Amino acid sequence: MEEKEFNERREEIFSKAVKAGKRTYFFDVKSTKSGQYYLTITESKRRFNNEQGKFFYEKHKIFLFKEDFEKFIEGLDASIRFIKMGVTEPDEEAEETAAETTQETDGNDAPVENRDTGHTDITFEDLGKEE
Repeated sequence: MEEKEFNERREEIFSKAVKAGKRTYFFDVKSTKSGQYYLTITESKRRFNNEQGKFFYEKHKIFLFKEDFEKFIEGLDASIRFIKMGVTEPDEEAEETAAETTQETDGNDAPVENRDTGHTDITFEDLGKEE
């Protein structure tokens, strides 16, 4: 049973503990069977069990894989900025739409935005023409 338990727990490559008030956060780098590193973030809180009259540690884990690091950091950073400064990030969909927006000209070299706003783009030459 000990061998099975060891294999399931994976060897820790690196570990960092951060104490924060009543909580401790553990950042542990571990390795998959194929040698790929991943991160486990564990929140540990000391609790008291009234029925047994003993303390115990309540733990919550997050498993974070390399391919998700960038998105995780972006989300964490945006959340921290909001908490500290009340700054919200532009909506991701709005950013993608803005990036897809291209500039066209109306024939008189005046730029016309190519986005669906519910309005029809017209030029002065179009005035007075019947459809």
